[in-house]
Amino acid sequence: MTGAGTLDRYVIGSWVRIFVLTALGFPIVSILINLTDSLNKLLDRGLTSREIAVSYVYSIPENMFLVMPAAVLFATVFTVGAMGRHSELTAAKASGLSFHRLVLPIFVAAIFASGLAFVVGELAPGATAKQQELQKARQARPTRSRFNFVYRGDQGWVYTIRSLDVSSRQLKQVLFEREGTGIAYPALVITADSASYSDSLGDWRLRNGASRVIAGPGRQAMFAFRTMRLRALTQAPSDLLAEPKAPEEMRFAELRRYIDALRRSGSDVNKLMVELQLKLAIPVTCFIIALFGAPLAVTSPRAGAATGVAISLATTVVFLLVTQITKAVGAGGVIDPVTAAWFPNALFFLAGVWFMGRVRT
Repeated sequence: MTGAGTLDRYVIGSWVRIFVLTALGFPIVSILINLTDSLNKLLDRGLTSREIAVSYVYSIPENMFLVMPAAVLFATVFTVGAMGRHSELTAAKASGLSFHRLVLPIFVAAIFASGLAFVVGELAPGATAKQQELQKARQARPTRSRFNFVYRGDQGWVYTIRSLDVSSRQLKQVLFEREGTGIAYPALVITADSASYSDSLGDWRLRNGASRVIAGPGRQAMFAFRTMRLRALTQAPSDLLAEPKAPEEMRFAELRRYIDALRRSGSDVNKLMVELQLKLAIPVTCFIIALFGAPLAVTSPRAGAATGVAISLATTVVFLLVTQITKAVGAGGVIDPVTAAWFPNALFFLAGVWFMGRVRT
């Protein structure tokens, strides 16, 4: 047991060193390439050298999230491959340890890498937005007010708002519209001069307005009100302040809520569903790619480091190609978006199980 524990620590130590170097090294190389291409543009915007350096620090999470599966693959291939070249695999088998038992610490480390990848992926949207603000590629988002905007709410409601003041919790000159289907579910149009939000009650009170109910041609009713509570208006002032974002700018829970709102309004959410599932699928890839890479590394145990690089790069390219194809197919609605996002993982998992079954233990 002591010998096995010592070997486990040796395998983990070798794997972690390569993983850390790759997970940090690849993003740094990517940052340097991007910096070389964008340096003149950033200097033209009036940024100082310090501001440019700080802005690229915020790009590390996004770059790390994208290369994490590749880092796991490189660490696995080079760790197992080196043990094969140095006859350490043969010695371990001679002492009674099977190949499956030998690479077990790598699989455990890959599971932790999957959790780390998810955490990094959740940090990436905020860090990337901060980077773009520092590089003046995007104006800083407003924090106290917003003017002349349209917001798509839940249950098919659309809000048109002249002004929003977060500090005073006030809306000015608002229009709320909901499409209907007939008498059973009439269309509603509500206008008001202002609205105020109560933090204690968690709702809005509309003031000095009119409500119109439209059940069909010639079937309308209208009444005025001094104050009214609109149950459909559930968003807090900070929610209304938020501007539309791309999927990569949202965390998992935020993107899921956004998809739910769009689905209720009848919009096509296939592309967003693929992006949502990829936020989970890519971290899980870290474990699956280790399962695939470990037996692949011993197919040519006497091969040098160049072979390990070739195997890792070829596997990464194939995986990315399959991911992009299924992503496009899922976004187009040809196959289920969830299936599209998880198909590459399923394919490599089955290949990994097959390779593991063929390894002589």
